[in-house]
Amino acid sequence: MIMASQSQIAANRRNSRKSTGPRSRAGKKRSSGNALRHGLSISFHAGAVQTKAIEKLAQQMAGPRPDRIALELARAAASAVFDLARVRQVKTQLIKAVSALGSVDPSPTFTSRRGDLRYLKLALKSSVSPAARSDPSATMPSEEVAGDTEAVRRALPELEKLDRYEARAINRRDRAIRAMISSWSDAPSAT
Repeated sequence: MIMASQSQIAANRRNSRKSTGPRSRAGKKRSSGNALRHGLSISFHAGAVQTKAIEKLAQQMAGPRPDRIALELARAAASAVFDLARVRQVKTQLIKAVSALGSVDPSPTFTSRRGDLRYLKLALKSSVSPAARSDPSATMPSEEVAGDTEAVRRALPELEKLDRYEARAINRRDRAIRAMISSWSDAPSAT
């Protein structure tokens, strides 16, 4: 194990002081909702119906005569499968919302005349008509396939953010399954 030198420790401390997150009130407010935007960072608390479904899936994964360790690992894998389904459901809902509304973001609301004027000036400078800027669904293609493709294209930045949650659920599931298989091979044989 390599130890950090005093100069490296001092440099790390200087760098950490620079990366303290947002400093403005607006930046702090915006970043405070990052973890809750899709609700996926909140741990999944299963109700009675989901608990039964998770337990049933865990029993199937663990096999006919599971030991305690294999059953616990199967429960972890089954829970991750449910988290994965939840992420994929959010992705589907996001694409449907963009398809219906034409945009991920809601249309702007203004709290002052200055905001109204700034928006109108930007709209007049832009090559896109103000009606299309205020109603993103007006620019959605009318054909179903083209509309779906455009909805996915518009939702792509948000879908990329959800990939982190999906990858985390897949990794938890796969890690639990590998550990369960490993516990089976490590178990003493009955012969």
